[in-house]
Amino acid sequence: MKKICFLAKLKREGILEFVDPSEEIMQSYLKKSESYLGSAKILLQSDHLEESVSMAYYSMYYILTSLLFRTGVKCENHAASIILLTELFGMDNAKISFAKRERIDKQYYVDFQITKEEALDIIKIAEEFSAELTDFISRLNIEQVQRYRETLEELVGKT
Repeated sequence: MKKICFLAKLKREGILEFVDPSEEIMQSYLKKSESYLGSAKILLQSDHLEESVSMAYYSMYYILTSLLFRTGVKCENHAASIILLTELFGMDNAKISFAKRERIDKQYYVDFQITKEEALDIIKIAEEFSAELTDFISRLNIEQVQRYRETLEELVGKT
């Protein structure tokens, strides 16, 4: 219930809103996701491990954003987008939640060590997550999109 209240608050503030489902915006975020995943791999090979973790997380976030736009949902809050993955779509958000925590730790704090293997593991997680969401998006039909929108309206209210 606390998560739903958080989503409703963001809806009232205009941070979470209904928009027209957009194939074009969805495709743009898919490309952005692919680009960030590629960047994560390049950074890993160049031993820029912290940056690699950050790019891997953002590749996951952008494919999630792609899913949201496919269903006509615009969300400008990372935590809320991750909550929607579970609360709206019924998908496990453990992978992206883990990657987000790792990104925050590596990006903002200095008291940690990261190995190349750990960075590679996060890239693999990002690849798996991307494959799961790409498959999910590809199977969505108009009726399902409408049901997801109705479900979200019921969760957070229409206004």
